[in-house]
Amino acid sequence: MDLDLDDVSAGPAGTRLVRDITLHAAAGQVVGLVGPNGSGKSTLLRCVYRALRPAAGAVRLDGADLYALTPREAARRVAALPQEHSAEFDFTVAEVVGMGRLPHRGGFARPADGDDARCAAALHRVGAGHLAQRGFLSLSGGEKQRVLIARALVQEPRLLVLDEPTNHLDIAHQLEVLALVREAGPTVLTALHDLNLAAGHCDLLYVIAAGRIVTSGAPAEVLRPALLAEVFGVRATPVRHPDTGAVQLLFDRLR
Repeated sequence: MDLDLDDVSAGPAGTRLVRDITLHAAAGQVVGLVGPNGSGKSTLLRCVYRALRPAAGAVRLDGADLYALTPREAARRVAALPQEHSAEFDFTVAEVVGMGRLPHRGGFARPADGDDARCAAALHRVGAGHLAQRGFLSLSGGEKQRVLIARALVQEPRLLVLDEPTNHLDIAHQLEVLALVREAGPTVLTALHDLNLAAGHCDLLYVIAAGRIVTSGAPAEVLRPALLAEVFGVRATPVRHPDTGAVQLLFDRLR
């Protein structure tokens, strides 16, 4: 599924934290948003998973206006993992993941044949199968994150929107999760703080600062020392990963 943002401006209560954003993610691509804290990454992602309606511009899926879809139609196409989440009731992990199947049911219909198997498989894929009968509220931050990623995957979206998906995860699970979302096949739009993870796992990067896109392109084209000094305020030395050839960065303070 192609995703297009056309001159999107948005912000809470009539403000415009992001302005005139144009972005394209082709079907099957993993596209990363990188930028300093407060640059507008989460605001922009909220427009894509319909938590915040743009004040101007349009969000399009395969050319169709996202906001012209019904909530159920949108949920069959787009799944999201927001940066912040809350749970009032202590559902089991299996129940939380099962909620990802709701867009594929009618009304209050019972789980369809195969739903339990899909949920179990998704938990297994994120290394959380052993947590199925645990209460969600009893989990650590990293365990919760893996469960919520399983819920997003079992939704079987064509577009997956991830806001800092590696939060709370140890390095092994960070690498596993980013590999997993690529293998799952949907178009992915993700905000990442870790520039080395972004460089190693994204096809295309958009750099955002002060609510506007500064530049975009392949990671090796974008993550250059001059830009990183200007946008992030750090001195960066690019090196190549010895196995993959992906650009990786060594950081120091600007002097």
